[in-house]
Amino acid sequence: MRRDTNRSDVRRTVGRNPRHAPRTLAVWRTLAVWRTLAVVCCLAGATQCVHADWLQWGGVHRDFQVANTRLAARWPEAGPAVAWKRPLGDGYSSVVVSQERLFTMFRDGERENIIALRFDTGNTIWQRDYVARFLKGTDVKQFGPGPLATPLVEGQRLFTVGVTGILRCSAIDTGQTLWQHGLVEDLGGTNLFRGYSASPLAYRDSVIVTVGGTGHAVMAFRQADGEVLWRKHDFAISHASPLLIRFAGQDQLVVLADKVIVGLDPGNGEMLWRHPHTMAGGYVSSTPVWGPDGRLFFSGAYGAGSWCLRLTRSDNTTHVEQLWHNPRMRVHHSNVLRFGDHVYGSSGDFSAFLFTAMNVKTGKVAWQDRGLRRASCLGVDGKLIVLQEDGLLLLASLLPKGLKVHSQVQLFEGRAWTPPTLSGRRLFVRNRTEVLALDLP
Repeated sequence: MRRDTNRSDVRRTVGRNPRHAPRTLAVWRTLAVWRTLAVVCCLAGATQCVHADWLQWGGVHRDFQVANTRLAARWPEAGPAVAWKRPLGDGYSSVVVSQERLFTMFRDGERENIIALRFDTGNTIWQRDYVARFLKGTDVKQFGPGPLATPLVEGQRLFTVGVTGILRCSAIDTGQTLWQHGLVEDLGGTNLFRGYSASPLAYRDSVIVTVGGTGHAVMAFRQADGEVLWRKHDFAISHASPLLIRFAGQDQLVVLADKVIVGLDPGNGEMLWRHPHTMAGGYVSSTPVWGPDGRLFFSGAYGAGSWCLRLTRSDNTTHVEQLWHNPRMRVHHSNVLRFGDHVYGSSGDFSAFLFTAMNVKTGKVAWQDRGLRRASCLGVDGKLIVLQEDGLLLLASLLPKGLKVHSQVQLFEGRAWTPPTLSGRRLFVRNRTEVLALDLP
């Protein structure tokens, strides 16, 4: 209404006093230009707020780092604005994002559920469930019944693995099951006491999963129909998700398994290198961290510690050497970030928790912070978004001698072991009873 009144006033002024017409019209044109610029600026701002796809465990490179997103240095005192919040069944499966839709998993009794939600409201688009009875030897009382693995979006297909090892391929639009395999019951895979945890990985036209057991420790299935493309090796697996790296012009699949870490050709499963370690697979949960300098970091709890390997290549062969091992950093099941020459993560299992910075070149601890509980992290805009297991969310910066917390907010009570997901500036966080969406300033 104000715009219409102003426009009428301009017309009356022009008609009443012609001498002022050029100046008044100039003012009006200037206002129109400013309005246009304002619209352009709003649209530019909107493009920064739209969603960005997060299609798999850990994001684009499985390193939990987000590029091309700017964040404010601090949050309001009450914390970031809550866009929506809704109940969700039990589980630790993190959220993936594709084309304004969210996908995750949860459990209800003896049934596992795959669910698609609207990005803007959290409302259910579709939901599919199936029977998934626990296998003998699985202990879910202490840690929860899962699901534990994170879905994978590849094109118009959604790949999920439940806590009992049921691998399913679903149509992304409807949730219709296209094919499925039982990794443990049908294929004889490793039955870990916490259940199946490793998230599937896409490579070309295949989906790769760790299975475990004689002759099929790792398997690749054709995405289109579930046909086995290759199955290789005899080792038992762990809870850690596999990692795809690019080294010396070659794609390599890194699998942190029971008492061994290996590099495979993701196209055919052939062994490229292997290196022993002392961790039992049932206690290994954290995904390895790869750096552009050829260094590979991995860690485990229960006194295991951290290792750093270096890959080199000569005569068309990849060679691996252990650079160091340090028991002072023991990552249980949270993730680790690498910035420059240091890795950062939550060290500890059921004793004291120390957020730790470690130099990957020397293996020496740079600093440890006792102020944080066990936590998962995202690296965004030179900052850390930290979710503690008690539901406390923090915005922090890494300093040479420690961690500087800028803002924090208590989101909920209850165990928050699931790493958050960031799409644009919308952060999705879940615990064992609900999921919520926050708009970061």
